[in-house]
Amino acid sequence: MTPIAFTLILTGVLLNAAAQLLLKAGTNVVGHFDFHLDNLIPIGMKIAFQPYIMGGMVCYAVSLVVWIMALSRVPVSIAYPMLSIGYVINALVAHYWFGEALVMQKMLGIGFIIIGVVLVAKS
Repeated sequence: MTPIAFTLILTGVLLNAAAQLLLKAGTNVVGHFDFHLDNLIPIGMKIAFQPYIMGGMVCYAVSLVVWIMALSRVPVSIAYPMLSIGYVINALVAHYWFGEALVMQKMLGIGFIIIGVVLVAKS
C-alpha cells in the first residue's frame, strides 16, 4: 500500500469516527426523542440545526469523497477492514469525552481488532 493510499484510508476512517462522535455529542444536546407525525418538523429542525450534528454530517460528506479516492487505489478487501480502526478510536474517545465504560472485555476486543487490522494491512 502506498503512503498516499494509506493516508487516504486513515483520513477516511478518522473523518468517519469524528462524524460518529459529533453525532453522539449532538444527540446528547438534543436529548432523547421519538419521531411522530406531530413532532416530525420541530424535532427534525432541532436536529438539522444542531451544530455538532451539522459537523458530523460534514465529516461524513468529506469522508465519503476521501473514501472513494482511497478505493480507487486500494482493493476493497484491504480498505474495508481498516474501517475497524474507527471502532477503536470511537471507544477510546467516547470513554474520555462521554464517560462511556471501557471494561476489560471491550479492551480485549479492541486488541483483537488491532491485531486483525495489522494482519490485513500486511497481507
